[in-house]
Amino acid sequence: GCGNTALPNPSTIRVGLSPAGEVMLHQGATDIGQGSNTVIAQIAAEAIGLPLSAVRLVGPDTALTPDAGKTSASRQTFVSGRAAKAAGEALRADILRRANAGAGAELTLGGCVLAVRDRGTQARIDLSTLAADAHGYAITAEASYDPPTTALDENGQGAPYALYGYGAQMVELEVDEALGTVRLLKITAAHDVGRAINPMLIRGQIEGGIAQGIGLALMEEYLPGRTENLHDYLIPTFGDVPQIESLLIEVPDPEGPFGAKGLGEHVLIPTAPAILNAIRHATGAEITRVPALPHRVREALR
Repeated sequence: GCGNTALPNPSTIRVGLSPAGEVMLHQGATDIGQGSNTVIAQIAAEAIGLPLSAVRLVGPDTALTPDAGKTSASRQTFVSGRAAKAAGEALRADILRRANAGAGAELTLGGCVLAVRDRGTQARIDLSTLAADAHGYAITAEASYDPPTTALDENGQGAPYALYGYGAQMVELEVDEALGTVRLLKITAAHDVGRAINPMLIRGQIEGGIAQGIGLALMEEYLPGRTENLHDYLIPTFGDVPQIESLLIEVPDPEGPFGAKGLGEHVLIPTAPAILNAIRHATGAEITRVPALPHRVREALR
């Protein structure tokens, strides 16, 4: 599931048109490398009807941005994305109302002038002449989104998530039965992403999640007093990650922004089980404790 489990999980996004003609996106979603700064801006730009190049990002900063919730639970593309879509749509609706234009109108920004073309007619809004609001913008919109969920009852039934991700992963590997070492050859990952808003970032998420899963399966083990630094606590490097084939399955979810789903944790979860299952398929050895270090593989082979 994407988001918090049957708990309030809102995000709020603000977008504004500055008197100088910039689209300012105030979003407090912290980008920890997954690409939310790009994806949420893409969603907002699409909802407004202006190019991504017109959007300027503000945040995350508690003094400048509304609360977009925590970056966890594969929620930012889904929850903050929905809030960004709603805010972008509200800003567009305000613009169209001012220009007396229909829903299909085309917007163009040229400096401080916003042109609105609709069925052969054009209206021009000079943003520099509009009175600035409390945020300093000519036109502003803000919207929130909280996924519809229900708590589990005494029988464990309910709707703890509004949206789910689905995926399957396959691992090809070789095992040296004398040494107990495992060499990964290829990992194929198929994931239903709803709608691939940014395919390059999705593939990056898949490759990063697989790398983390490799660490869990084959090398990362915390031993107090022994593996308390990155010299002794091993993590995967470029040389440990095999060829990865990413298959992006697009089944749009009506609850997601433009049908998109979260992906962050969905790739990590099946990686280690797939590796352990592949070891068992290759050798018959059943590994019951991770990481599958060479001595554990050899013990399981006996």
